[in-house]
Amino acid sequence: MLQTAPKYQVSLARSEADIRAAQRLRYEVFVDELGGNGDEIDHVAQIEADAFDAHADHLLLRDLRGDPDDVIGVYRLMTEAHAKAAGRFYSANEFDLTPLLSSGLTLLELGRSCLRPAHRGGPALMALWQGLAGYVADRGIDILFGTASFHGTDLTALQQPISYLHAAYLAPEPLRVTSTMRPQPDLLPPEQIDRKAAMRDTPALIKSYLKLGGAIGQGVYLDAAFNTTDVCLILDTKQMYAGRFDRPAGRAT
Repeated sequence: MLQTAPKYQVSLARSEADIRAAQRLRYEVFVDELGGNGDEIDHVAQIEADAFDAHADHLLLRDLRGDPDDVIGVYRLMTEAHAKAAGRFYSANEFDLTPLLSSGLTLLELGRSCLRPAHRGGPALMALWQGLAGYVADRGIDILFGTASFHGTDLTALQQPISYLHAAYLAPEPLRVTSTMRPQPDLLPPEQIDRKAAMRDTPALIKSYLKLGGAIGQGVYLDAAFNTTDVCLILDTKQMYAGRFDRPAGRAT
C-alpha cells in the first residue's frame, strides 16, 4: 500500500484482476464518457487496454466507504525500465522525447489518468497524487511527463487555451519536447489572448499540473481515436515537494 487517507486507499495493481478493474474504469471515462475508440478497445468486455499495460505499473484509487474491489481512479506509470521492455514510452508516438531521453534525468511517464466523475477534484485527487508522490520519492524520479488532453479536435475552438499555454507555460528548451504532428495550428499573438477565457477552457487536470510548476512541450497532437487534442506536460518533481506534498516516509511497493 502506498498511501491511506481517511476515505481513500491508493495502491499498486497486484493482480490481473486489479489491472482489469483499472481498464474498466478507463473504458467508462475514455470511451463511454468521452467517446474514444480504437482497435484495442474491447467493447464486449468494456475495457480500454493497450500493449503498454503489461509493462507498466498501475496506481489504483479506491473509496474505503464503498466496494473494496471498486477502482475509482487510476494512473498508468511507466519508468525507463518499463519503456525499454515495451519498446518505447507511450507518448513517443505523439512527441519527440529526445530532450528528455538525453537529459540524464530519471523519467516517469504518467498516462491513462482518470477519476470517476463523482470523485473528481478535492480529496480524491489529492489522495491519488499523494500516492504518486510516494512512488516518485521511492524511485528517485526527477521528471514526470506525459500527454494531457483537451476534449475534441477542433483546433479553432481550442486556439485560445493552446495559445495561452504556449505563451505562458512553455518548457525550458533543454526539456522542450516537440509534437510529431505536421502542420501545427497557428498560435495567437500574446495581445490577442484572452487569459480568462483560455483558463476557463483548459481542463482541470492540466491546470492542476501547471499550479504544481508544470510546463508543456512545443505543439499539440490530434488523437482521432480518443477524440482529443494532446499536449505534453513536463514537471520537475522538486515542484511536488515545494509546499504542496510532504515527502513520504514509507516505501512505495
